[in-house]
Amino acid sequence: MIYTWFEFILFTLAVYRLTRLIVYDKITHFIRRPFHEEITEIESDGSEVTYIEIKGSGLRYWIGDLLNCHWCTGMWISALLFGLYVLWPAGTEVLIIVLAIAGAAGILETLVTSISNEN
Repeated sequence: MIYTWFEFILFTLAVYRLTRLIVYDKITHFIRRPFHEEITEIESDGSEVTYIEIKGSGLRYWIGDLLNCHWCTGMWISALLFGLYVLWPAGTEVLIIVLAIAGAAGILETLVTSISNEN
């Protein structure tokens, strides 16, 4: 169980990082590729916009839709991490700490970049 605020924050950061990894990061594009088609269009101003079209039907479409929604994926990641923690606390604790550190670093990087771009 999660007994302290510190543990809750660790879990939150770990879920955030793993969700971003699966839904957005380039390194996990191979997971999304069977379910998503990326379509790039050129706007009238010359800029490129990339859209995601979900492939297939039935289960394939459902998985594609899930992988396209960070809220949906986050719910499943939360359940997965917590379930692993209940079944194997010692091993999962290491994974949660690593993901939490990476999640916090990602948030800090976003804040620093945002502040830098304002100046």
